[in-house]
Amino acid sequence: MSVKSEIWVKGHLRACFATGLTGVVARRGAEEAGAIYVQVFKDHDLVVLHAPAPGPAYDETGARHWSYPLGEAPVSRAEAQDYLDRQVAFDPDIWILDIEDSVGDGLL
Repeated sequence: MSVKSEIWVKGHLRACFATGLTGVVARRGAEEAGAIYVQVFKDHDLVVLHAPAPGPAYDETGARHWSYPLGEAPVSRAEAQDYLDRQVAFDPDIWILDIEDSVGDGLL
C-alpha cells in the first residue's frame, strides 16, 4: 500500500489534533513521494527525529516504517536541524513535520 506523502501528512496531523497533540508542516515536500521526516518535540529544545526506514515504506499491515537517525533518545533541536539541513541539501523534496508530544511518540 502506498499513500501520497501529502495525504499521509494531512491525515497524520488530523489524527494528532484529534488526540490533543499539536503539529505543523515545517517543510512542504513533493506531493507524490517526498520522504517524510517527523520531529517529535519532547520540550522546547529536545527532539526525537523519525526518518524513513530503509527498505519498504510500509509493513504488511499498512503501518509506516521509521528509523531513528540520531538515536531513540531525545537530542537538541540544533542537532536535529543540522541533520535535516543536510537531508534537504541532498533531497529538496522532503517533508518535515513537527509534533509536540512530551510523553509519547507523536502517534508514530
